[in-house]
Amino acid sequence: MKKVILSSIMVLALCVSFVSCREAADKAKDATEAAADAAEDAGDAVKEAGEDAMDAAGDAVDSAKEAGSDAVDAAGDAVDSAKEAGSDAVDAVKEAGSDAADKVKDAAGDVKDAANDAADKAKDAAKEVKDKVKN
Repeated sequence: MKKVILSSIMVLALCVSFVSCREAADKAKDATEAAADAAEDAGDAVKEAGEDAMDAAGDAVDSAKEAGSDAVDAAGDAVDSAKEAGSDAVDAVKEAGSDAADKVKDAAGDVKDAANDAADKAKDAAKEVKDKVKN
């Protein structure tokens, strides 16, 4: 009877052993599936983060392009303003030169008139002296 009891205990131990191994295998399989799911979720998160980074980089490039365009526009405006100021300065110099030339012409005309008047007065004075000398 001892053999029967010992044999049945041994068979029971083997059954428990196989059942517990099967449960361990099932737990390992579940853990592997959970790890695969976690890895897939991490991959999706990395992919999404990469897409967000690409979007942010695209936005940064667009902002830089826009800022560069604004800088080019500002530089163009500055060049236009400088051109306009230079043109105004040239016009002012031309006008001042024209005014100065007109004043010089007027002064030359005044000098000529004064010289002619002085010459006429000198002629008249010389004529008077000549007439006085003759009389």
